Amino acid sequence: MVFGVADDAQGQARLDAFKKGMEALGWFDGQNIQFDVRFTGNADNVSGITSEVLNLAPVLVVANTNKVVIALKQQTRTVPIVFVQVTDPVTAGIVESLPAPGGNITGFTSSDFSLSAKSVETLKEIAPKIARLAILRDSADPQSIGQAASVQMATTSMGIELTSIDIRDADTISRGIELFARRENGGLVVPATPLSTVHLAAIIASAAQNRLPAIYPYRYFVSRGGLISYGADNLALWRRSASYVDRILKGAKPADLPVQTPTRFELIINLKTAGTLGLEVSPALLARSDEVIE
Repeated sequence: MVFGVADDAQGQARLDAFKKGMEALGWFDGQNIQFDVRFTGNADNVSGITSEVLNLAPVLVVANTNKVVIALKQQTRTVPIVFVQVTDPVTAGIVESLPAPGGNITGFTSSDFSLSAKSVETLKEIAPKIARLAILRDSADPQSIGQAASVQMATTSMGIELTSIDIRDADTISRGIELFARRENGGLVVPATPLSTVHLAAIIASAAQNRLPAIYPYRYFVSRGGLISYGADNLALWRRSASYVDRILKGAKPADLPVQTPTRFELIINLKTAGTLGLEVSPALLARSDEVIE
């Protein structure tokens, strides 16, 4: 199995959620199933890692992120693949359609690219003075490129200036954010990509140091000090993915299993961070939030 995130606490949490989902269905690692886990993290050679996994002749592969799943698709049309946390798999060319994915791949999406536009609206609501936005962008990741294009459409329609900051390493991110923040009324959009998670600490610290309101894709960014997040409950997606693995192991074909979309999105707000930034969260936004961290 390939997990397209770094070997850190968040990667382990996803793996644990998946294993618990499997155990609930009667599958136990080392007993009636064997998990072989690979963490790609910020590796440049994703295709090399996916090739290594496929050379193990797995019965099935579970993978997340567009970059990893696309690499797998290029290397096999026969091994069943269940994806998790993939963005807009139809536009990305991973499946033919959500109801009828076709081929050997199906799974659970975290969002479509339109969610990025919703993030812009939500950030503008909590920080109304924003007139400029920066988006962190991994130019080597199709998932990141698609999200950036969606944000570009949203900012254009709202009359907001948009700048891209490359995600390569922590120093590049910090320098890019510091340079962007030299002008006032700025904000930061952090999309759901593997490198965003890998460099989570540097991103949150840089946003805080430069007093930039920022919106993130998942709760764990906000629990670490980020301002606000809007996105799917990714651990729930990993638990749910076990149901498709179970069905495929019992004879179902991926082509016959429709791609599943999130059942709900979470809005999480860190009031302490909002206070530090001098932002007053409106009662309407608080009422819509799923969790408020104080």
